[in-house]
Amino acid sequence: MTSVTARLRLIPAETMHLWLMLVLTFTTGINDAVGYLGLDKVFTGNMTGNVVVLGMALVGGTSLPILGPALALLGFLAGAATGGRVLKTEREPWSLRATVLFGLVAAVMLTLAIVLFVAGDRPSRTLEVLTTTLAAVAMGTQAAAARHVAVKDITTVVVTSTLTGLAADSPIGAGKAGWLEGGTARRFVAVALILLGALAGAGLLKLHLGAGLLVAGIVIAATTVVGGWHHRAVREL
Repeated sequence: MTSVTARLRLIPAETMHLWLMLVLTFTTGINDAVGYLGLDKVFTGNMTGNVVVLGMALVGGTSLPILGPALALLGFLAGAATGGRVLKTEREPWSLRATVLFGLVAAVMLTLAIVLFVAGDRPSRTLEVLTTTLAAVAMGTQAAAARHVAVKDITTVVVTSTLTGLAADSPIGAGKAGWLEGGTARRFVAVALILLGALAGAGLLKLHLGAGLLVAGIVIAATTVVGGWHHRAVREL
């Protein structure tokens, strides 16, 4: 343990936080794939998608859900507001409070996974809505905590702004000097990871409806442990 802690101390906080947020981005891809494909076309992390789905559903005659996306939006906002309130007075990017918030996100995902495993592959409509709403609360909390950690271009829940920066700063766009060193790699990785997460989530649906949330919960929990461990190791210096 001591040797691992010593090695963790050698990793700069900026580098550690970047990779932790990238891993969380991967889990968002899983959660959104499960929500959209397995739980009645509801995104639990990408609220832009829910706004669009809700707008189209309100026209009528589209067979798109209204209640699910609406509650997911409200749940995400509630989670983000809670995360913002908890971290309001924190000055460190990663703190004990951040660890607790990420840990709660992992706990919610794991609990929802267990509930879905118990309910089976065909949960009731009520359970579907409850699952996507609570998952959205968790993703809102994660997004607020990630915002506090403040890794540039990495929000963990969406990649639209990441793609914008990637294209805008490219040689075809603004052609900024040092484009290759100015965050391009992390932007590519973030986009690739949310894509791979969605691929994994869709694949895990073939095993069971709860499999994706289980994997996401485990990965988020592992990320939380590493982040908290690194924070303690650095503070002990």
